[in-house]
Amino acid sequence: MKSWNQVFIPSLSPQISFPELFLTNSATDTKKSLGRKDLYRMYVCGITPYDATHLGHAATYLTFDLVNRYLRASGAQVHYVQNITDIDDPLLARAQRDGVDWQDLAQQQIDLFRSDMNALRVIPPKDYIGVVEAIPLVISAIEKLAQKDSVYSVDSDLYFSVHKDPNYGSLSHLNSQDMLEIFAERGGDPARAGKQDPLDCLLWLTKRENEPGWDSRYGVGRPGWHIECTAIAIQYLKPSPADKTLIDIQGGGSDLIFPHHEMCAAQARVISGKAFANNYVHTGMIGLAGEKMSKSKGNLILVSKLIAQGADPMAIRWALLASNYRTDRMWRPELLTVADIAITRLKLVLASESLAATDELISQIVVLLSDDLNTPAILTEIELWVQKSLAGATGGDLNQISAALDALLGIKF
Repeated sequence: MKSWNQVFIPSLSPQISFPELFLTNSATDTKKSLGRKDLYRMYVCGITPYDATHLGHAATYLTFDLVNRYLRASGAQVHYVQNITDIDDPLLARAQRDGVDWQDLAQQQIDLFRSDMNALRVIPPKDYIGVVEAIPLVISAIEKLAQKDSVYSVDSDLYFSVHKDPNYGSLSHLNSQDMLEIFAERGGDPARAGKQDPLDCLLWLTKRENEPGWDSRYGVGRPGWHIECTAIAIQYLKPSPADKTLIDIQGGGSDLIFPHHEMCAAQARVISGKAFANNYVHTGMIGLAGEKMSKSKGNLILVSKLIAQGADPMAIRWALLASNYRTDRMWRPELLTVADIAITRLKLVLASESLAATDELISQIVVLLSDDLNTPAILTEIELWVQKSLAGATGGDLNQISAALDALLGIKF
């Protein structure tokens, strides 16, 4: 599937020192270094295209954009893969509700998502893969699971035996009761009769009436949710036999920790014998009026609508970077107003001939990014530098700071 437009990333001075990048690993809830590597493999779960990018999505993709930018600026390569769940129950339900073809709805929302990512200057993934085009990979992954005696049938549907992975639960650390409740809330079917374990997850759903289906050795049907990401990540990120884990980073919103990322990790471990990711990194939820922002609730602030109403995409980016990426927070319109004022002052300084010293600021940005993407502190440092510049301080280099704001934070005017 076509990704969105490439983003030009300016080069930075080779004299800049980049510490190792530390991120909070959700499996241990501690900061963990990514270590030094020439190539990092990063997989971030994409949208289900029945509504385009809301601010929760945007915050997630901006977070991993910062990871991507930092690693690239440090001299490494990043193989970034993102899926798009272009066939799933919510998409089919929305299409039926609105009386439209599910493929048309998906394409419309995918196009809008691409436009939003372009506006926010998010570096596109190297591979952007729709589930529909990855169905042969899914079938192959199911076959590998079957070879490990971890697949069984309920009626004509196929399920994965999660406890074939002895480390199942080591990501989320939930007890069984919490798992059952969350699984039921997030697309699972723990009460289905015939399952060997209520937590076993769907791999292949036999075609239902008036729903699409694809041929396979298991009959005409479509993939379950979790297996798509397992199959796509393993195929496109091409794990190195020399690495202890298949990939370096598995990313997404914190609502994906369970069941989605727990299931992906279990499937990958059964297929390969290795842990799926070295680092599981998750962003906090963004809410509105006291509730989590989500498609199911319909309480969405869409990026495209904000831009259509005249919001500067860089102000949206700034507003989302103003909080720690792991923090659950509420969206308020005044956050955008505050961001707009900040970037207006920044633009004014960058358009002037009087800039405070920039070497120290750039060093601070790098160090703060390396420490679990401490963007609130970074924005504070930039605003202090703007204050000094407006007060007449000199000694800065316009090209140097413009390149750093762009390459490291994605901020460009």
